[in-house]
Amino acid sequence: MSDSFANAGHKARFEALCAPLRPDLFRFAYWLARDRTVAEDVVQDTLLRAWRSFASLGDEAAVRPWLLTIARREFARRFERKTFATVDVDEVADLEDPALAAEDAQQVVEMRAAIWALPGDYREPLVLQVLMGYTTDEIAAHMKLTPGAVLTRLFRARDKLRAALTASGVRP
Repeated sequence: MSDSFANAGHKARFEALCAPLRPDLFRFAYWLARDRTVAEDVVQDTLLRAWRSFASLGDEAAVRPWLLTIARREFARRFERKTFATVDVDEVADLEDPALAAEDAQQVVEMRAAIWALPGDYREPLVLQVLMGYTTDEIAAHMKLTPGAVLTRLFRARDKLRAALTASGVRP
């Protein structure tokens, strides 16, 4: 009987810590995948893996970065075991699909490519702040930096991003 009480307590603690972060996980997974279904799968896989290793979470304050790390790894695992179907580019171009020329979609692709092209030291704090809503102090704690160093990296990341987008003709 005591095992069921322990499991119930374990489950309640997991739900109390992880359930409020589900929207953040989905937003992060969607940003990575740009596909709602894939993002939902990544979130499910993330929470399943987190449940299995929940006992290894030492500091409850670290649950958010812990889950984001698991989500990033789960997203990467999808590509380790997946083979992609190829499409003949000439056939798609011959269809003259208007979506191929959608300006907004192209700008999103260019923005995403410019963010991924940033060095990791600049990309990570930018994504944590803009996408995940982390504060400067949370980013500093997560990256083991001072808040001043985080602000410097954010400034430089935005500056590099602005320069890259201006060079590619996208209005930042």
